[in-house]
Amino acid sequence: MVKIQEAIVVEGRYDKNTLRQIVDAPIFETAGFGIFKDKAQLALLRKVAQKRGLIVFTDSDGAGFVIRNHLKSAIPAKYLKHAYIPDIPGKEKRKSSPGKEGKLGVEGMSREIILDALRKAGATIEGADVPRKRDITKQDLFDLGLSGTPDAAANRQRLLKKLDLPEHMSPNAMLEALNLLYSLEELEKVVNRVER
Repeated sequence: MVKIQEAIVVEGRYDKNTLRQIVDAPIFETAGFGIFKDKAQLALLRKVAQKRGLIVFTDSDGAGFVIRNHLKSAIPAKYLKHAYIPDIPGKEKRKSSPGKEGKLGVEGMSREIILDALRKAGATIEGADVPRKRDITKQDLFDLGLSGTPDAAANRQRLLKKLDLPEHMSPNAMLEALNLLYSLEELEKVVNRVER
């Protein structure tokens, strides 16, 4: 498994499943064209991009480029890297027929092609020289009153609103987002401000 500093955004869950077997990185999906209507997801992608960088990894068909261009117009270029897969004719194993353009998508690519595309995009492959911050844990959320307490749900809603994160995030999704965007010290400061 290759650890990558940036987060990665793909079109759908099958792309995400393929990448999860190859790279250790936060992976988000656009739900295809769903990203055009999901303002909360786009806002989260913007925040993640600003904090750690975002690699756009869509299919090489027309739909993939429409989604890629939408993200390019919504997120400043200095936070984005673009990974491209080659045009390879075929169909994914799970499908009964090829897609509209007859090309394999991200989910149909080999490990070698995916890693090559990420390297060419300039992905930061983590090594010993990159310091790793301490992750925020479920125990930290409990200690901050964000889980396991009678007021936890209300506290989480206030925090999500303060941080401009999607209001319907599950506690696990919120924990993942917090780890992408904040250190424990930063989170503690925000929680203290929200409580006042």
